[in-house]
Amino acid sequence: MEHQETTHRRRVRYRGTHPRSYREKYKELQPEKYADTIEKVIRKGNTPAGMHISICVQEILDFLQIRPGQIGMDATLGYGGHTERMLSCLEGQGHLHVLDVDPEESEKTMKRLRALGYGEDILTMHLLNFAQMDQVAEKAGGFDFVLADLGVSSMQIDNPDRGFSCKTEGPLDLRMNQRKGMSAAERLRGIAQEELAGMLVENADEPYAQEIAREVILRQRRGMKIETTTELRQIIEAALSFLPAAEQKETVKKSCQRTFQALRIDVNQEYEVLYEFLEKLPGALRPGGRAAILTFHSGEDRLVKKSFRRFFREGRYSETAADAIRPSAEECRRNSRACSAKLRWAVRAR
Repeated sequence: MEHQETTHRRRVRYRGTHPRSYREKYKELQPEKYADTIEKVIRKGNTPAGMHISICVQEILDFLQIRPGQIGMDATLGYGGHTERMLSCLEGQGHLHVLDVDPEESEKTMKRLRALGYGEDILTMHLLNFAQMDQVAEKAGGFDFVLADLGVSSMQIDNPDRGFSCKTEGPLDLRMNQRKGMSAAERLRGIAQEELAGMLVENADEPYAQEIAREVILRQRRGMKIETTTELRQIIEAALSFLPAAEQKETVKKSCQRTFQALRIDVNQEYEVLYEFLEKLPGALRPGGRAAILTFHSGEDRLVKKSFRRFFREGRYSETAADAIRPSAEECRRNSRACSAKLRWAVRAR
């Protein structure tokens, strides 16, 4: 048997005492090996690189009232935090179907869940958009409980290769599934100024939509390509340069967040997908079945609230949440990404 030499790879070097960029955080990216580092990062109120901290977990479980033997769905698998807790409630009896459109992250999550002992007898993964839940519901005979967490997972936001954040340099992509559809950079090419401004208002309530759209079009007419997250952030900075110096930094930060949100919603057709999911949801639930939806911005929340109220008036839901449930102050302190979350629920009429 021939001896095969393996090349030793040195860890990524970084300046200073702590890693700053995503790729330098080699300990956070290996949670199974550096559990103590993960614990320290979480204690400081931060999310470790490559991980996601699930939000409103106990509130969701309190409402869903999952019992052994039930059939359920996690329509947005993500990092699998909610999934793992729901599986533990089933106590090895029943079945949980999970959906996700991100082939890269869902593969990692399923590998972790399989390693925890959740086999195909109790857990089935479907690489589908959650608007296609009816395909699974028909085969499963309906669901006793359904959860949809509409937030972007932290491991997607923090990975510069995905282009979800203006904080780090990366390709302006923003797609949940990078193998399909049009990237945000491609979407911006040739877009009309009024269309872009409308997108920023409709998808993110951006107060400086016209100024940002005008600057984007001006740069493109001059032959500039907007290919990276940094290039888009610089355009937003230029568009808002007329603001008083004392206001600029914070205003640019918020406008960047809203602009990236608006583009992400557009390239992933998030409103259209959510509307389709909400239309199919009552039919996917068994009589008395429970549905919980976690939203993270006003556009999503409005759609969920209107759908729940309409189906309640039509008698398809017997109960709906009178008010949205918010994360506790303690949870928001531990995880700043929980601050904008709203949980709404509905119960299928019997």
